[in-house]
Amino acid sequence: MVDDAFDALADGHRRRLLLSLLDHNPQDVSTVDGIPWKVAEIDEELTRKYHVHLPKLVDYGYIEWHRDAGTVVKGPQFDEIRPLLELLDDHRDELPDGWP
Repeated sequence: MVDDAFDALADGHRRRLLLSLLDHNPQDVSTVDGIPWKVAEIDEELTRKYHVHLPKLVDYGYIEWHRDAGTVVKGPQFDEIRPLLELLDDHRDELPDGWP
């Protein structure tokens, strides 16, 4: 479980999505925390979003992805990663560039 949490947090897109769910549930997957995932992205990033990032978070149970609606909501295991997310959020100013 700890390895899953750190793997989920290892990518900036996944971190921002999970952090955004602390305050806004559901979350539109086309925009997370004001960062567009759609228009300006190159095809490779879009592919990674839909075939790597979102499915990985679903597999870990941290999100439920409603593809037709284009939204994600907190998954059944979200509370397992919540303490790490809150720690990151509380210490955002102390973290190196690129976090979250």
